Amino acid sequence: MTNLDAAAALHTRLAAAGREPSKVWAYSVYGLICAGLLAIALYQFGDITPRVLAAVATRQRILSVAYLSIAWVVLGFALVVVRTVLWVAYRPAPAATLESAPRLTVIIPAYNEGAMVLQSIESVVRADYPRERLEILVIDDGSTDDTWTYVSRAAEHHPGLVTALRQERNQGKREALALGFARAHGEVLVTIDSDSVIERGALLALAGPFRDARVGAVAGKVMVYNRSRGLIPRMLHVRFILSFDIQRAAESVFRNVYCCPGALTALRADAVRGVLSRWRAQRFLGTNCTFGEDRAMTNYLLDSGYDALYQRTAVVHTVVPHAFEKLCKMFLRWDRSYVREELRFARIVWKRPWPTRILAAFDRFITNASYPISLSGLIVMPVVLERDPAIAGSMFIVMGALSVFNMLYYLRSERSLDFIYGVLYAYFYSFALFWIFPYALLTVRSRGWLTR
Repeated sequence: MTNLDAAAALHTRLAAAGREPSKVWAYSVYGLICAGLLAIALYQFGDITPRVLAAVATRQRILSVAYLSIAWVVLGFALVVVRTVLWVAYRPAPAATLESAPRLTVIIPAYNEGAMVLQSIESVVRADYPRERLEILVIDDGSTDDTWTYVSRAAEHHPGLVTALRQERNQGKREALALGFARAHGEVLVTIDSDSVIERGALLALAGPFRDARVGAVAGKVMVYNRSRGLIPRMLHVRFILSFDIQRAAESVFRNVYCCPGALTALRADAVRGVLSRWRAQRFLGTNCTFGEDRAMTNYLLDSGYDALYQRTAVVHTVVPHAFEKLCKMFLRWDRSYVREELRFARIVWKRPWPTRILAAFDRFITNASYPISLSGLIVMPVVLERDPAIAGSMFIVMGALSVFNMLYYLRSERSLDFIYGVLYAYFYSFALFWIFPYALLTVRSRGWLTR
């Protein structure tokens, strides 16, 4: 069996793992989620909150901070309820048919990817899509390894379908994508990371929502390709499912997915051309923006009046870091672009139509308020622990209960014991990755792919 055959076999097994569960299972999970929400609310507001207030009752300044934290907890709980309702209400758009599929260009930027880029290309070649309406552009962004060998080999094997483009020096992913956007002929542009493989129906699924002229971007569902590689990929797989199949599904209901990811996203070509020059020349705090191009493009399209949706049936499997150092680099890149684009979206949100404006503003306010309020909690905790040391154990239990509760959402997508890795991830993030966002905030002007 060749490497590509092995990859195809793995691809098939992974696709099978991502199939929709039965309605009985789904509604059973919904019932457990409702029960879990009630239990957590009773424990948080019936036990933890009164004990915190009692511990700081005589310290007026600290009591004010405690009330602020409790108010955020209440609003955060309300946000969870709202997201859950929207998530349950979400339905993917019908896929395009072979007869109605628009002309489509797949763009794959690559840098020092090696043999993996060939697997990415081949997954697109194998996809169900009319060949006369499909083109594949692969851009080697000045790689210093053998990436170009694999890219040019794919072009030779699939003449007329795969086009190999090469930048003589590394200019960054944004410039590689810009080259692809400029050369593309499709009505719909699909971006795929060079370390990712798509399922056979992904392209038709992505093309479906563009029947609606208001749609400018469609995010695919991201799963982990190398989840068997170690503990970190297994934990990230659960995190990705929670992020994409809950958060983006909820956002899609009010047509405001904040970030359509580079791993798999479809874009309306005319909309991209309208913002391309601004996106390419984007600057932040006097520095050229070279990362976070996916979130930036989503913001430009939202700012232009287009909607962004999530398509659960368009699935991509992407390689993630299995080493702690590379994991930190990935999260640093994500968090730096998050800071920049959240500031931009704070201005864009007021241009969005009702009720999208209300839901998006509420969502972003509660989410972003968590960072300063969490830091203010450091003022309260020493006093609380001094007066009520046993509360530390209760809070540790709450953390575990919340992580187990979150796994109910995961079980809606995958009936797998892998949910235990999601529980581990909650503690892993709290103790090993908590520093990344503050550091990203302080170094937000840094540049680079940060993936190698």
